[in-house]
Amino acid sequence: MSGLRVLSLSTLYPNDLTPNFGVFVERQMQAVARRGDVDLVMVNPLGLPPFPLSLHPRYAALDRLPQEEQRGGVRVLHPRFRLIPSIGAHRNARAEAAGVLPLARRLHAEAPFDVVDAQFFYPDGPAAVAVAKALGLPVSIKARGADIHHWGTAPATREQVLAAGLAADGLLAVSQGLVDDMVALGMPRERIAVHRTGLNADLFRPYDRRMCRDQLGLGRELKILACIGALIPRKGQRFAIQALQDIPDAVLLIAGTGADENALKNLTERLGLKRRVHFLGSVPHGDLPIILNAADVFVLPTASEGLANAWVEALACGTPVVTTPLPGAQELITDPDFGRLVPREAEAIAAAVNTILAAPPSPERVQEAVAGFSWQANADALVAHWRRLAGRA
Repeated sequence: MSGLRVLSLSTLYPNDLTPNFGVFVERQMQAVARRGDVDLVMVNPLGLPPFPLSLHPRYAALDRLPQEEQRGGVRVLHPRFRLIPSIGAHRNARAEAAGVLPLARRLHAEAPFDVVDAQFFYPDGPAAVAVAKALGLPVSIKARGADIHHWGTAPATREQVLAAGLAADGLLAVSQGLVDDMVALGMPRERIAVHRTGLNADLFRPYDRRMCRDQLGLGRELKILACIGALIPRKGQRFAIQALQDIPDAVLLIAGTGADENALKNLTERLGLKRRVHFLGSVPHGDLPIILNAADVFVLPTASEGLANAWVEALACGTPVVTTPLPGAQELITDPDFGRLVPREAEAIAAAVNTILAAPPSPERVQEAVAGFSWQANADALVAHWRRLAGRA
């Protein structure tokens, strides 16, 4: 079977400045590259504001990133596009397309692509549709959660999201529940396939709990909860903090950074929980299994997700999950041994955690929730999807 050449767009992709940003996309694409039958060109457009905002240290450092690099066997290109921080999100898809199209035309002329791919629905989806139309190629768009739940409903962007969904030749979603949400927005169900996340089972697996706690400087007899994710209101860390008041002798590990960090620390202090809540900051992805294995329960009171990678990784480490009854969670947490699905309420979270702590399941039993998840399976399904769109199946 002849090789496939794919141009993939993802504004979320790790780089030296933000090594944890979109790491799941990078793991997926590295698995695709390892197959050896896809000529993958990964385009990670960098949005930069106009002068003088461009002088801000954050953006100045971003602009110093190379135009092209190799990351884990994947060719990654970094064209720039113009963005207006905070207020200009509705322009980002058009700006991304304008920044990517000259590069895409040049690369396509050198060696034709078979498919244009977008790894998020906004802004990458509409941008990929514009690039694919200009090159006369089929286009695929993947939905992951917030790109549908937020950008697909926000007044300024929902029409762009729907138009991209209607224009795409193939669509992917990380859970069946997300498929239903896309159909509710007006996208054609017959063009949407479920494409779940992958998993590095060699990294995310049960470790010796005592060793992990020692590494984190935590007592072996403590009850430990973990919460991993961006510190933003949608993730709901505040409910986990509040729940701690009704979980005796427990501590909460919070990994991540974000705009909600100061508010969460202030809440912790007001509730007198400063000694029981540990803010770990940004934790390298490769170190997360230590946290997940140190914990008795993983807690994520999130308002919206497609299929959270953090759920999958916690379960793979043998740590039961307490989260909200979102469709994607319902597809994973199908047995009480795997965890509990509760409202975003401190009392309900505390009750669920206390129930698990009273009769903890074995890590091996919890692992069964994600049996079959792997980055290789994820890559195989993705390449098969691209081949169908390119008429190479």
